[in-house]
Amino acid sequence: MCGIVGVVSQGPANQEVYDSLLLLQHRGQDSTGIATAEANGVFHIFKAKGQVREAFRTRDMRALLGDIGLGHVRYATKGTASSEEEAQPFYVNAPYGIVLVHNGNLTNTRELTEELFRNDRRHLNTSSDTELLVNVLANELQQSISGLELDPTQIFQAVGRVHERVEGSYAAIALIAGYGLLAFRDPFGIRPLILGTRKAENGKYEWTVASESLVLENGGFEVVRDVEPGEAVFIDLDGHLHTHQCATDPQLVPCSFEYVYLARPDSIMNGISVYEARLRMGERLADTIAKYTPAGSIDVVMPIPDSSRPAAMQVARKLGLEYREGFYKNRYVGRTFIMPGQAVRKKSVRQKLNAMSSEFKGKNVLLIDDSIVRGTTSREIIQMARDAGALSVTFASAAPPVRFPHVYGINMPSRQELVAHGRTIPEIAEELGCDYLVYQEVEDLKAAILEGSPDVEDLDMSCFDGRYVTGTVSEEYLAWVEGNQES
Repeated sequence: MCGIVGVVSQGPANQEVYDSLLLLQHRGQDSTGIATAEANGVFHIFKAKGQVREAFRTRDMRALLGDIGLGHVRYATKGTASSEEEAQPFYVNAPYGIVLVHNGNLTNTRELTEELFRNDRRHLNTSSDTELLVNVLANELQQSISGLELDPTQIFQAVGRVHERVEGSYAAIALIAGYGLLAFRDPFGIRPLILGTRKAENGKYEWTVASESLVLENGGFEVVRDVEPGEAVFIDLDGHLHTHQCATDPQLVPCSFEYVYLARPDSIMNGISVYEARLRMGERLADTIAKYTPAGSIDVVMPIPDSSRPAAMQVARKLGLEYREGFYKNRYVGRTFIMPGQAVRKKSVRQKLNAMSSEFKGKNVLLIDDSIVRGTTSREIIQMARDAGALSVTFASAAPPVRFPHVYGINMPSRQELVAHGRTIPEIAEELGCDYLVYQEVEDLKAAILEGSPDVEDLDMSCFDGRYVTGTVSEEYLAWVEGNQES
């Protein structure tokens, strides 16, 4: 996953993009980048490793001139996390000049790389699938141009052919030099993208498009709607909005893991409140806990901060148990799930969390987490609870067992890394070191997210059920990913 934002403003866009990236920092901390464009078509780009606050200096911001811009925070799912060259945005100089950022993961990178070299005669300088995407877009845009000028119809034709060539998940935002801002979403709408507007002091409209609605609300933008799956949105330099459905058979199947873990709780995605979805996960998880744990075996319910807090509150309420906060979180350490490398994750758990002995000593505790992926964090947390004096530790996950790789933009490439792969639940409990282990049921998670949604009828739950919604993920591809990509 990554966080992306684009802005078409009536004044300098650099601060607006920067502020938006701060709000999206939870979606990636490997690297960040901003690009702006002046009316004459000149691009200004700055990107660096690390988080937003540490990456940009005052001199960098002053150099980002122009009233239109985009930005990115990266959590590497393809390519090399440590490579500054693979930080986004990516730039190509023809046609016109295009700068692009991308959230998601392409699943036919091998075929696209071959096509771009053999047919399109395009050179790739990194292993990033974002570089592939911007080159495919550039090539298709070149094919669409019939004269000197570029119009929205030609842009939408190009995006339609991108949909035909590219497989996987992609929410993308691009600047086209001298013309405006383009945003588009894959035909399944796997990764989120939302559009907002506000009226400037001069009476003209300003626009933003971003990964999460909280960016719009914080910036004083009115939420217009989610970008539809397969749809392209183009905003010209005068602030005029153009939209078109560019896919032949679009269907909305968003990623369930956005609601489980990735998104901030104060966001609304595809019309579904992330916070309310997590409350409903707790409601349903409580029933499963009651079914599979002995009566009287739990004294107190505690969340693993922060994303599991809504579910834990509902579990405690429904089971009639005391809710307590037993872990204190150091907010200056990043999210351990998205840190590259198992050793780094393991070390960071105890830097991030501290167990307060007064809350654990002599108690049978139920710990609620949003999910269990590799098990590294869970194992450390369970041991911390025991070290703090817990009599027994029951561990519950608001998500089902993660048994399959996630190939649509979340860093779960290898089945062998997943603690639930090839193990029964009692075997996982033994591996983690807890007394009892309870997982959310697959259908309960799906129902909790979709309840009350007028637009979403299905979800990508491939890491839980092995069903890859694009229909293009083969066993051969999964084996290739496992052999060529590290987490």
